[in-house]
Amino acid sequence: MKILLVDDHTLFRESLQNLLSLHGYQVVGTAGDGLEALKKARRLHPDLILMDIEMPGCDGLAATRLIKAEMPDIKIVMLTVAQQDESLFESVKSGASGYLLKSSRASQLLWHLGQIAEGQIALSAGLADKILEEFSRMGRELESNSEPVEETAALTARQREILTLIAQGMTYEEVGKTLYLSERTIRYHMGEVIQRLHLENRSQVIAYAARMGLSGNQKKSQD
Repeated sequence: MKILLVDDHTLFRESLQNLLSLHGYQVVGTAGDGLEALKKARRLHPDLILMDIEMPGCDGLAATRLIKAEMPDIKIVMLTVAQQDESLFESVKSGASGYLLKSSRASQLLWHLGQIAEGQIALSAGLADKILEEFSRMGRELESNSEPVEETAALTARQREILTLIAQGMTYEEVGKTLYLSERTIRYHMGEVIQRLHLENRSQVIAYAARMGLSGNQKKSQD
């Protein structure tokens, strides 16, 4: 696998790069923050990114969302000191393929990399149970809720924001400029919206948004 290392501690990056290179992995680049990671990912197209969470400026979670929006095929594994439930669940929701602790032994990290190469999820000991427990809790809450769940609840906050602007007649380019995102990113999110709402195309999305009261005065349409 071609690997990109992202961490704001130079010594840790260099030590990890030496370890991976020693065991036959190709480290194609390193980055010290999330925005640099996005630029390197665009240029180097790694198979895997080992991403720190706590970094100045653009942190690892924000960088993961940006990278997965543009390059969904790149696998991202969070490699962090913190074993915090909030960071763990947010990593999964952001599209990460794993969550490993820096306190892991080198042999454990290398074993997890082998699992990732085979398409498996990489989680440090005990974290898988936490995720299953959280999903079970969420399932119980949904079952006990007597009110019907609105379909837009399946969307992220960003996707609902994009859906609202699209429904008001904005083009993908205009939405991108409004939210400071690329047109490609907007198209990716719209694809996710269509899939999660079980629709077929953009026209159906706009019609759905109108039924939900999300659309205002439409100024133009874009197929």
